[in-house]
Amino acid sequence: MSEDLQALQRRLTAFAAARRWQQYHVPKNLAAALSVEASELLEIFQWMTPEEAGRVMEDAGTAHRVEDEVADVLAYLLQFCQVLEIDVLKALSAKIDRNELRFPTPAEDEGPGTLHPTG
Repeated sequence: MSEDLQALQRRLTAFAAARRWQQYHVPKNLAAALSVEASELLEIFQWMTPEEAGRVMEDAGTAHRVEDEVADVLAYLLQFCQVLEIDVLKALSAKIDRNELRFPTPAEDEGPGTLHPTG
């Protein structure tokens, strides 16, 4: 894991410890909090057209909300990984490797690829 992510994980751990929140930072609670924060990110886009969603960062107020929710999602994901001792970058790299095997690049004469769940 990069030093930057490790430093952020240490800051998050220290923040929680200073407030005596470690007892609540168990996998179930962190997974639930992660889901809630991801839903709050989705809520911003809920009634937007695809075109509006593509321009979401052009409005300073909306951009700030998106950045805050992205930060919340990442914070809970990093804390979740810390508790379960998951190297998030290693896990992501392994998942990309599996997806490259699972979803090979289409031949040039096949046209656009189809969307598949990453499962």
